[in-house]
Amino acid sequence: MELKEKLNRLEEIILGYGQMIVALSGGVDSTFLIAFARNAYAKAGCPDNVAAITAVGPQFASDEGEYAAALCESLGIAHKKIDVSYVIEKIKDNPPDRCYHCKKELFGVLKARADMVGSVLADGTNLDDMDDYRPGYRAIQELGVASPLKEAELTKAEIRQALASMDIGKAAEKADYPAFACLMTRIPFGEEITEKKLAMIYKAETYLKEKGFTQVRVRCHGTAGGLLARIELLPEEMPKLTPAECDTVIRGIGFQFVTVDLGGYEKGKMNL
Repeated sequence: MELKEKLNRLEEIILGYGQMIVALSGGVDSTFLIAFARNAYAKAGCPDNVAAITAVGPQFASDEGEYAAALCESLGIAHKKIDVSYVIEKIKDNPPDRCYHCKKELFGVLKARADMVGSVLADGTNLDDMDDYRPGYRAIQELGVASPLKEAELTKAEIRQALASMDIGKAAEKADYPAFACLMTRIPFGEEITEKKLAMIYKAETYLKEKGFTQVRVRCHGTAGGLLARIELLPEEMPKLTPAECDTVIRGIGFQFVTVDLGGYEKGKMNL
């Protein structure tokens, strides 16, 4: 199916909901979904039939939440933030199906909000997400959350392409942004999740992004001697790293050891 056909199908799906609330993380997929939905409902003469909810807490990058709020303001879309910090305590032991329990709790709260106003809750799951270990998707299905991008068979590359072509200001800026994920994905299964670790990971990744690295992951591993930061970068960007400075800054954040993964960044690497 051509991209144009998929986008036509996406519009049919969204308008079929009547009204929808997007679980807006501030990432590429949910940004495209909210912008596309806003256009679709505006063309249908009911621009207020779409709104957004953003979950916030230490497990999410704060700049993503800030972007989500600014995006909705620029699009004239009603937006609400919900603090889900308490979820960390429920999954602090970090089991292999952590994402299932997290999504079940998080989306359960969001779904209840959507149900109260008679809206369909939709997330940004796309077709490519089915290629990775995604226990959280099972929770989304169980709760009856809609995944219109997946239903329209849109891939990540197609979403980026479509978003870049949209004349919609702030939303289109996201088209070239690197993939992101919940900060808890940086901690190996079985190792305790704490707000302190999440804050350290966020600070370390922010430092590397400010140094010009595009796709960044700082994995946090517990060792007998303390916490180890394992940095994943794009292979072509590794030569830009200044080892001594990087070691000093990241150890200053609280890590005892700093290392670089020579295999580079890889989606879902912690699931291996």
